[in-house]
Amino acid sequence: MRKEELQELPKVVQQYLTHQSVVLHKSQLTVLEYGSDLRSFLRFLMQESGSAGSDIPFSEIDVKKIREELIFNANANDVYDYINFCRNEKNNSENTRLRKFSSISSFYKWLTAHGYLEMNPMENLERPKHKRSLPKYLTLEESVNLLDHIDGKNKERDYCIITFFLNCGLRLSELVSLNYNDVRSDRSMKVTGKGNKERIVYLNDACISAYENYMKVRPVEGIKAKDKNALFLSSHHQRISPKTVQHIVTTLLEKVGLGGQGYSTHKLRHTAATLLYQHADTDVMVLKELLGHESLATTEIYTHVVNEQIKNAVDKSPLNNLKVEKTDE
Repeated sequence: MRKEELQELPKVVQQYLTHQSVVLHKSQLTVLEYGSDLRSFLRFLMQESGSAGSDIPFSEIDVKKIREELIFNANANDVYDYINFCRNEKNNSENTRLRKFSSISSFYKWLTAHGYLEMNPMENLERPKHKRSLPKYLTLEESVNLLDHIDGKNKERDYCIITFFLNCGLRLSELVSLNYNDVRSDRSMKVTGKGNKERIVYLNDACISAYENYMKVRPVEGIKAKDKNALFLSSHHQRISPKTVQHIVTTLLEKVGLGGQGYSTHKLRHTAATLLYQHADTDVMVLKELLGHESLATTEIYTHVVNEQIKNAVDKSPLNNLKVEKTDE
């Protein structure tokens, strides 16, 4: 969904999205995802009720024409039917269906809290079970190899970017929003995460060295006024974009033979967390604070990674195939 399409949503949905943006400080991308999810659900309600009009493609149903009672009278069964529709007709992935489920639940919770509904019809919705896959990450050797192959005219900048990803577990949005003065003299760094929540990350020797080397060559002239404090700058002397960082990482991964294997900037965040848990004996609560997770359950996925590795290691033991022969009784 594009920003201008928000105006095509019913007024009550626009008010909900404004609340998410202004009061809860949700990012623009998150608000647009909520808007897209709710537009799809309302289209489904209109289609099922017959009020969308005959022979109108699903993607062209005008949700601004929806009757308010269709929104306010929706119930849990409508949501379950919609999720089935998303799976069977739209071929949405499990993660996409779960996101849409959450968007609808959040919207009806807000409707109830703000007096549009006396009772939340979605209060007892059973969230679909999510088969959580283990995060993909680089091994220690692959991480070292990645750093060893950084070169080119922006090698100091790119080395610092990859070092911050692999040592600090930053999200892509967090890295591009860094200002050079976020790095402090006490070897700490202020990071602005989801919902504009700030946290402090402490930098190790590798990060400090990479930062200092980059700052020696970071441009100081010709920087656009709005980006003068940005830590990482593009070749156009403005704050580096997420797309550019993704390109840097993708190109580097291809260079070391790891292209096309599902690795990404976010996988570098997984790598940092996994290596810290594996090799630094980092407590899961400490890891939670470092990564800026709201829920411990999110962080605990890294303990499952190690448990899976232990299981695989035991299965590969050279003694695994030796079995005690049964004796006749």
